[in-house]
Amino acid sequence: MKVFRFFEYAYLAIMCFFAYEAYNDWGEENSRSMLYLFFAIMAAFMFFFKRNFRKRFDANDKN
Repeated sequence: MKVFRFFEYAYLAIMCFFAYEAYNDWGEENSRSMLYLFFAIMAAFMFFFKRNFRKRFDANDKN
């Protein structure tokens, strides 16, 4: 179970990295910064999806 939590927070770290890269490249290359923003949004989505899935799995495991 600790591995699942690790990967949840790894997605947050990935989101922060891509958001930072998008911020740095914003004025120079718009296509690259949009791609970084897309990856940051997907990483945030994966964080919430994995957290919801883990909580549901824990609830079913307790019953």
